[in-house]
Amino acid sequence: MSTKGYYETLGVEKNASEEDIKKAYRKMALKYHPDKNSGDTESEEKFKGINEAYSVLSDGEKRRNYDLFGPAGVNGNAGFGGMGGFDKEGGFANVFGDIFEEFFGGSTSRGRGRRPQRGNDLRYDLTLSFEDALFGKEVKIKLRRPEGCSKCEGTGAEGGRKGGGIKSCGHCSGTGQLRTQQGLFIVSRTCHHCHGEGSITKDVCPQCLGEGSILNDKMISVKVPAGVDNGIRLRVSGEGEAGLFGGPPGDLFVLLTVSDHPCFVREGADILCEVPIRFTKAILGGTVSAPTIKGETAIKIPPGTQNGKTFRLKGLGFPSLKGYQIGDEIVKIRVEIPTKLTPEQKTLLEEYDKISVQSQGSDSNPFFEKVKNLFDVGA
Repeated sequence: MSTKGYYETLGVEKNASEEDIKKAYRKMALKYHPDKNSGDTESEEKFKGINEAYSVLSDGEKRRNYDLFGPAGVNGNAGFGGMGGFDKEGGFANVFGDIFEEFFGGSTSRGRGRRPQRGNDLRYDLTLSFEDALFGKEVKIKLRRPEGCSKCEGTGAEGGRKGGGIKSCGHCSGTGQLRTQQGLFIVSRTCHHCHGEGSITKDVCPQCLGEGSILNDKMISVKVPAGVDNGIRLRVSGEGEAGLFGGPPGDLFVLLTVSDHPCFVREGADILCEVPIRFTKAILGGTVSAPTIKGETAIKIPPGTQNGKTFRLKGLGFPSLKGYQIGDEIVKIRVEIPTKLTPEQKTLLEEYDKISVQSQGSDSNPFFEKVKNLFDVGA
């Protein structure tokens, strides 16, 4: 096959992207698949050629070797002459490392094979309302994630393991290692055909194109406990990416963000709320209505209540995630001072001020006593 043989087989240019190669393969694989061309020997041969071309061009390392050395780059030790121990993973160091393994009892185990590998964990950012964080909620989220291909059982090979889609590597006889005689020494290095796995894919799965997984959308139920706060992560076991070669899936981690509330502010397990009242009510006392998580409640305001006075409402805060206590609601009074007065209001207040001075006297005010003493010092 010529240097551009694999590219010509898939009908793509030499500088084609991975996505272009994948699309071309899918199109041609569907066209020449044996299931659609039963008994057609020519189509069967083309299909094998298409799989061979894709197995090389979809692999970054194989593709580089193929571009540099042609078919020999993926079918032999091209570019390195008799120095069989030199490769991209370790070069000179690997040669001597392998020699020491041979002479001093190092590992001579067979290839690692397609061992099951755990899938990657996933993260999902979830925004909750203040109320949902307070009371808890079961939330449905839509997650797009890789799931194991059912057609190839996650192996990436057509037919899976039982269907013969995976076969022992003929270059290393299934050991995953290539051994080369170097004078008195035997040098061992990783087989670059099977990448040390000891097995190769015979025919790429046409459904997942050898990936072993397919992107699917799934609705997942997440139970949010009462009392959660910003930055808390919820772990949903087994809802991450699918594992490789039959390995277990990863986990899903849900990161929580709680939205602000127009009336309440959270402080630890407590809820803070500010209630405005007229200055006359602060002076005379009375009852005001304060919002709580369970609706409005009445608070008795004693006469002479000062701005910033707080009232604690027991058990109306956030529950502990550990379940042993519940916070309170703290109501803070804000005395409102009017900025505009009617003539009648102004007259009444001036009269009040005049009466106050007559009955108490400005000199009797503790503040004025302090000021007087300050200026009297050293007189």
